[in-house]
Amino acid sequence: MQIRKPDYINSLNLISLLLLPLSILTFAINIIKKFYKKKNFKIRTICVGNIYIGGTGKTPLCIKINKILKNKYKTVFIKKYYKEHKDEHRLLKSNGSLISMKSRDECLLKAEKRGFDFAILDDGLQDKIINYNKTIACFNSSVGIGNGFLIPSGPLRESLKSIKNYDAIFINGQDNDFNLVEKIRGIKKNIKIFRGSYEPLNLKQFNLKKNYLFFCGIGSPIEFEKTLKKYKFNIKDKMIFPDHYNYTSIDLKEIKKNARQNNLDIITTEKDYLRINIADRKKIKFLKIDLKVHNQKKFQNFLMK
Repeated sequence: MQIRKPDYINSLNLISLLLLPLSILTFAINIIKKFYKKKNFKIRTICVGNIYIGGTGKTPLCIKINKILKNKYKTVFIKKYYKEHKDEHRLLKSNGSLISMKSRDECLLKAEKRGFDFAILDDGLQDKIINYNKTIACFNSSVGIGNGFLIPSGPLRESLKSIKNYDAIFINGQDNDFNLVEKIRGIKKNIKIFRGSYEPLNLKQFNLKKNYLFFCGIGSPIEFEKTLKKYKFNIKDKMIFPDHYNYTSIDLKEIKKNARQNNLDIITTEKDYLRINIADRKKIKFLKIDLKVHNQKKFQNFLMK
């Protein structure tokens, strides 16, 4: 399902207040999950997830973790299969081994049989039947926890207090995050907090004297826009689509028409580019990014401890 996140989830407003009673269901489901019997696995597991719905940088962090571990260990990405997440499957597969099935426990059993040392799970904090060795909850510095309410009146899958059950927090993005850190420390004072920001790997492929139209269908389009502006792209137009959007040839023709009429070059994300049919990729470039972990040595020690 392709859903555009509603604006009301990031502020206190009438819509969020009217929907607040429905969030009781989300709260109740989370309570029930606490009583699930957990499964243990021989393979070491690192689960990278979030409690804010989408756009927190889970996949880039999984790729970075794999880069850190793969020289010493045999690693594999685990991604629960969703038909609409093929872009993430392709991105993970281009950076390492991937096992993707309908349930994560099936994936882990297969990973054990194939002799992997580490399984890096892209998403899965809400899968309470698995006893993970390490858990990392991701946040985006641009949006933090939104209005702080549970789905559907807010953007949270779990209460912020659930972070006391996790080993570390990873905050992605360019923005100041003092308020978010303060809230996290108020819940779990000694939790490890790491930060990261995005850096382009193919900046030399672009002429920064030109004007650009960017389009994307990702969880946090605002973060992509901030990255482009940070690296001096002249953004004159943008077209935003729902997360995991499957582009049609008609969509791409419209994007190219807008760019042509305004004499703009076209840029998108790597995830979006992978969703475009090869025949429609002409005149479209993507910005390949790398997640730079601040104090990577400390983060590396956390992963291997």
